[in-house]
Amino acid sequence: MKSSKLDRFLCLFTDVHAGEGTTALLMFANVFFILCAYYFIKPLREGWIAVSDISGLTKMEVKAYSSFGQSLLFIPVVWFYGRLSERWRRSDLITRSTIFCISNLAVFWVIQPGLFIENLPYTGIIFYLWVGMFGVFMVAQFWAYAADLYTKERGHRLFPLIAIGATAGAASGSWITSVLVDSGLFGTEWLLIVAMIPLTASITLSKISDRRKPDQIARTEAAPEPEFEDSGRSAISIVFASRFLIAVAVITLLLSWVNTNGENLLFRVVQEFLTGDALKEGITQSDTLLMFTRDGTTAFYGDFYFWVNIFALLLQAFVASRLLKFGGFGVILLAMPVVALISYTAMAFVPILAIVKAMKIVENSTDYSINNTARNVLWLPVSAEMKYKGKPTIDSLCVRIGDGIAALTVLIGVQLLALSTQSFFILNVALVLIWIAFAFVVIREHRRLSEIRGSSG
Repeated sequence: MKSSKLDRFLCLFTDVHAGEGTTALLMFANVFFILCAYYFIKPLREGWIAVSDISGLTKMEVKAYSSFGQSLLFIPVVWFYGRLSERWRRSDLITRSTIFCISNLAVFWVIQPGLFIENLPYTGIIFYLWVGMFGVFMVAQFWAYAADLYTKERGHRLFPLIAIGATAGAASGSWITSVLVDSGLFGTEWLLIVAMIPLTASITLSKISDRRKPDQIARTEAAPEPEFEDSGRSAISIVFASRFLIAVAVITLLLSWVNTNGENLLFRVVQEFLTGDALKEGITQSDTLLMFTRDGTTAFYGDFYFWVNIFALLLQAFVASRLLKFGGFGVILLAMPVVALISYTAMAFVPILAIVKAMKIVENSTDYSINNTARNVLWLPVSAEMKYKGKPTIDSLCVRIGDGIAALTVLIGVQLLALSTQSFFILNVALVLIWIAFAFVVIREHRRLSEIRGSSG
């Protein structure tokens, strides 16, 4: 088959063979819309939790403890999702879960503060919990489908390209959010309605990609089975039965713990800044202060996520595929913890806002690009059942357990030990060193599974 103009153009970003471009572009657009929608919602989550005060707790503690609530909530949710994946076809699962998320957005739009109701108690915390599930499940479900769609060889080549769609969607969503809020064209309350548009588009693209699947598999490779053969085991039992999946679960948990510690500290600094800014402007009335804090937090994170995703887009477009091609899976998996080690060491030595913000941009952009590619490539040599049950479980449950442990870190560090910001950063450095040790276990097991799959194929 002769390469089309689209195939040749996409070769600017990775190695695309003849006939692969159209489906890869559909997958690119699909994850673009999912992440675009998420970044309409994510800054609003920070603004809403910022005005969800609980007596006796600081704003950072409310945010951290809400993350712990996510880890508890994910236990029954993961079990229920696993049951649905057994009963529904893949295309039906993706469509119905996306429609469910769209319906939830409509409910939250109605009850958000400052619209029809001044501020319904605890809705910000409920919204925070929901956004955490939305962000994890929608993305994990997409990549589980992608890992099942492509063979190991093709996934290594095309995943970096598809992942550009994720980082581009995140950058576009955060930029649009910043423009809408800063320009005054839209109030923050309309972001939930705007998010429904790309989610609806993603449903259509999923259906098109699913119908095209038999045509896009190369003639020289056997296509994966459209649905996996269910062994009847639970998702948790599948994870604990594999040394590879246990190691993946540990590094996922450590990544979440380290990153959430950093996010909690950044959030505290932002709230302290807004409080001081409000005093300077003489804002003391409760209603006005609530709106000032919510909109200020939303605007800050819209701008922050914009720069994170711009750098992530550049790394994804021009570094990730080349790093994977020339360095291999081991190099791309180790990139994130090495960056985190350097970043938190710098923050420990110079714990000021400018350094913390800059280092968090570097850390998050590496996570959303190079590390995102590594996390998805590592699933290529495992069975379809592991992908559809193990991946959503690890990407959701372990991430939220990491968030929960980060909340306990705040509780112990703030309430019992009165740790300084610098001490929190030193703790993160120690956690990253453990993370690196388990990353080597994942690399060794991934190589072993790849050899087994290669010999059997």
